[in-house]
This record gives sequence, C-alpha cells and structure tokens, in this order.
Amino acid sequence: MRSIQVMSSPQHVDIAITGNCNLACEYCFYADEMPSRGDLPTERWLAFFEELGRLKVMNVTLTGGEVFTRSDLFELLDSLVANRMRYSILSNGTLISEKTVKQLELGKRRSRLDYIQISIDGSTAAVNDRSRPESFARAVQGLRLLKEAEFPVTVRVTINPNNIDDLGNIARLLLDEIGLPSFSTNETYPCGATGRTESSVMLSASQREQAMQTLTELDVKYKGRITAQAGPLALAREIKKIESAIAAGQCGLPGRGTLSTCGGVWNKLAILHDGTIVPCHNLSTLRLGVIGSDDFQKIWLEHPQMQSLRKRQEIPLSDLDGCRDCALINFCTGGCPGLTLFLTGELNVPVPKNCFRFLQDESIGQNRPLFNKETISGDKA
Repeated sequence: MRSIQVMSSPQHVDIAITGNCNLACEYCFYADEMPSRGDLPTERWLAFFEELGRLKVMNVTLTGGEVFTRSDLFELLDSLVANRMRYSILSNGTLISEKTVKQLELGKRRSRLDYIQISIDGSTAAVNDRSRPESFARAVQGLRLLKEAEFPVTVRVTINPNNIDDLGNIARLLLDEIGLPSFSTNETYPCGATGRTESSVMLSASQREQAMQTLTELDVKYKGRITAQAGPLALAREIKKIESAIAAGQCGLPGRGTLSTCGGVWNKLAILHDGTIVPCHNLSTLRLGVIGSDDFQKIWLEHPQMQSLRKRQEIPLSDLDGCRDCALINFCTGGCPGLTLFLTGELNVPVPKNCFRFLQDESIGQNRPLFNKETISGDKA
C-alpha cells in the first residue's frame, strides 16, 4: 500500500469559534456539544492563531454555532490575516447585513477569504423552515447581499425528508435566479441532534433513491454546477463509477479495499469552541488536547489517536466480519469513521448504513437494485 507522508503541521484547521447559535436546526450535528461547553475568550483565540501562523498552517474554516454571533469576529479575522492564513466561513446567513458586508471589505479581509458558505434547505420558507426554523428570508437576504458585493459565496443544501420534492426548485433559485456558480449538497446523518430525531429527518431508502435520481438529472441540466462530497449525489456518482468499472471487467478500483475513506487525518485537525482539539468535528468525542495547554504540533505528529486513525488505511476490508465475502469489497473504502463511531462505538469497522451491499439489499427490497446482479458474482443480494 502506498505510504502517505505526514506533513510537519496540518494544512487546514476547522474551528468552531462559538457554540452559540440563533437557530435550532432539527438535524444539527454539533448540537450535543453546544450546551456543555463555553466559548473561549478573544485572547485565547488570538494566541492560538499566532501558534498556527508559526506552524505555517495555510487555511482555517470558521464555523460554530453561528460565526456571526461573536462580537469579536472581525478582530479574529484580522488575526488570521496577520498570521498569513486564508479562511472560509460556514454560516446560516441570517445575521449578515449591509453593515456585515462593509466590515468584510476592510483591510485584507476580502483578499484572504476563500468563501462564505450559507445553509439553505428549500426554495421557499414553507420548505426551508421545517428543518431550519424561521431562517429562509434572512438567509436568502444575506446570500444576496454577499453575491451583489461579489464575495465568493456558496450554499450547502442538506437533503432531508422536508425538501426531497423541492430539489429542482432549489436549483432554480440558487443557480438561475440568484446566479450562484454552484452549490453543494449533503444529507442528514444519524449524529448530534439527528440521533435523537432520526425518524423525522433521515432519508428512507426510497427517498435517497429519489434524491439520487433527481440530483443526477439536475447535475446534467446544470453542467456540473451541483457538487457533493457525501450524500445522494456523491453516492449516485460512486455507483456509476463502480458500474462502469464492473462493465469493463474490473474487479476493483485503485486505493480501495481498506478502511481508507477518510483523508482528513493527513491534512487537518479541528477545534471545538471550548478549545478542545479533536481529529475532526465528526469525531468530537476523541479529545486530543486543549489549545494553549498542549503542543498542537506534537498532537498532530505523535498523538496515538491520530496515528491509529492514519493506520486505518492499512486494515483490509477482507479482515472484517460482514465484508470478507462481499463481491464489492475492492470497490469500497469503509465510510466515514465519525459516522462509524457514532453508530457502532468502534472505529475500525465500516459504516453500517453506507456500505454498498447494505444499499443493494435496501434497494432490492423495493425491486430497484443498485448493481446488476448478473455481473457481480457473490453478492448476497
């Protein structure tokens, strides 16, 4: 297996700078962390940004909670700039005003900004506000203000049962009416608040298939302007890639067949809003240390948990129960370790609900197989 070289410091750091949020979204993955932790004061973040600058970290993503609830946000942005880092912001968009836009124009704040991502889950308030309460009008207004000021801005749409029939209208709003160059998609997952409300916010098998079909058609219509790293569109693309490989007589794809899904452990770390260092925000229970108290670089290079996560790529799926007899094993990478840990309490196992064979069985139960059984010998379906 190809060995990946660990850089002296992470290229990217995801930072939840606050646990405060002015919304209470039904599927929030970070909800469990918010009430039990306090926000760090300004000086603690400024000192940490100086440390990141010394380590030559390249990019920071600021998230929350809601980033724009912090009164010292622009002081924090100026510190990132002064320490030679680029930054991105993830926001619900509801607190972005004309004054906000003017503040973002000052100094080098704009020139160091990669993008601002706004969360919108519907083409109307009636759809969006079912899962993101009382946010649609304000989020769209914030999005328009940023777009009109020519800031790099995008939107994340989280697919859920509330908006499954609205995807075409969402695409028209964002791409045709507002004129975004693109937007990204994901789906609700069973973690955080979602773990407590799974029945109402998780996609069923038929809904996921509907979303896969609809988004694939929209992706063709809009010539690749809809993106996805996970969720229905990413899954549809992955299945198409596998089907094409099988049709060409291939028995697998390069780099597959091990627990190798997560590439983040090779280039990034994350910080919770109380300063706790974690591998990523989806692995918030794996606490590695605290900023200002523990050596950030040493954690990155030497912490046993980081080394263990990196070694996952060396674990063959053929060694794991439930995988070794699967004909799709050499097309698979095991899925997100954060979701695996949440669902199973373990790290070195595949994601139960994301494996191709599970999805195959799920779809066959509705007489709609994902893969051609005649070309995949050995599939238990």
